Amino acid sequence: MSSAPDDKLIDGRELAQAVRDEVRADIEDWTDSGHRAPFLSAVLVGNNPASEAYVRGKERDAAEVGIETETHHLDADTSQADLLELVYDLNADPSVDGILVQLPLPDHVDERSVIDAVDPSKDVDGFHPENLGRLMRGNPRYIPATPYGIMEMLSRCDIDPEGMNAVIVGRSNIVGKPLANLLLQRSVSATVTVCHSRTRDLAAHTRRADLLVAAAGQAAFIDGDMVTEGAVVIDVGINRVDDESAERGYRLVGDVDFESVRPKASRITPVPGGVGLMTRAMLLKNTLTAARLRASSS
Repeated sequence: MSSAPDDKLIDGRELAQAVRDEVRADIEDWTDSGHRAPFLSAVLVGNNPASEAYVRGKERDAAEVGIETETHHLDADTSQADLLELVYDLNADPSVDGILVQLPLPDHVDERSVIDAVDPSKDVDGFHPENLGRLMRGNPRYIPATPYGIMEMLSRCDIDPEGMNAVIVGRSNIVGKPLANLLLQRSVSATVTVCHSRTRDLAAHTRRADLLVAAAGQAAFIDGDMVTEGAVVIDVGINRVDDESAERGYRLVGDVDFESVRPKASRITPVPGGVGLMTRAMLLKNTLTAARLRASSS
């Protein structure tokens, strides 16, 4: 990927560092004015390697900017009742500004019930139905971190979605649906199509896209034949594929076949080094927002 022209590649590392630098400066101002540092509690159930690595990355990011963290590691067989009890305890703890329940959860746990149990004012993931409703209405409290990161990338790269045909491949509550709402806001004014596994003739839709967001969860799902010349391509996917030549026996790839799409795209995000880093950075912004909201309401 290093051969991609600099003017095409959207460098998530550089952009995420800029966000972290800004958050760190804001937190320094916050604590200098007499406030305590923001505090984020993460809950990790089981031993999913990807989830563990992601939480470690969030902990490093938080330490860099001055956010205090704790991670509750629970066994994979933890009951739903015990998990909910922990969430209620964190809701009631005045020292906790933000709560992050790392997804996915084990199959025996009802994910929706756990998300709904988080205090909306501490839901820095932005997944609680109250926060999703506020987002849809146009006055968000917290924006889910991945869509937030995508919008921030576009803004910082001077990519204006106004009037663009934006096509999102994937309809999850974490990425596809909230991103569609953000792009539809009057202040953005893109024309949005959301595609999914039942979409007929998917390529006909993706080839109309000025802005194409791939969030299907399938390696190299979008290839060069599915992309129009000059499109902006945002790859949300993070997939492990076996690779005996790699030190770990696998490599990470996106939902976009990077090498076939890169020549046609005007701008493109790499995997790794793209959206994932911005997701983590925007979580930090949400946590600072949570601390400010709690201070203003106390």
